[in-house]
Amino acid sequence: MSRIGKQPIVVPADVKVGIKDGLVSVEGKKGKLEFQHHPNIKVAFDAAAKSILVTRPDDERLNRSLHGLTRSLVANMVKGVSTGFEKKLKIEGLGYQARIVDKKSIELSVGFANKILLTPPEGVTVTLPDPKDPTVILVAGSDKQKVGQFAAEIRASRKPEPYKGKGIRYDNEVVRRKEGKSFASGG
Repeated sequence: MSRIGKQPIVVPADVKVGIKDGLVSVEGKKGKLEFQHHPNIKVAFDAAAKSILVTRPDDERLNRSLHGLTRSLVANMVKGVSTGFEKKLKIEGLGYQARIVDKKSIELSVGFANKILLTPPEGVTVTLPDPKDPTVILVAGSDKQKVGQFAAEIRASRKPEPYKGKGIRYDNEVVRRKEGKSFASGG
């Protein structure tokens, strides 16, 4: 059995779960998410124990791989609608900064001639936690995939370079620094 797949998903009290015809819908204070799982995998909600169980019919390769995947996706949905997900990014570099435009989009000034304007997808919010520090960006939402994808798009607009470390990086990311050119005395 899959170690991840066989674990029950504990559902908090403020989250509503609905399972019908292969569609799992989860609703909480942070929003509503839906997921259409594979027909081979069975997802059941145990109201007495307030938990979701994911089972597979047999030990075929496809079913084994879908078992843990389905359980992880449903667990992320439950966590997303109850507490939410967030990614924190930092901007390094002289004059590099971000600002919020129209209370939704983010405008990046990261060393190019033009500013980069990025609009987040539905359900994802972008904020600058400290108004005095325009170098910290917080991406938050209930869908883990959308939050991670939009944070990756922001980072991809100016990846951190290894010589001076300038660019956009995740808060806990460590960029390996390289030594610059060394001048040898010619003779």
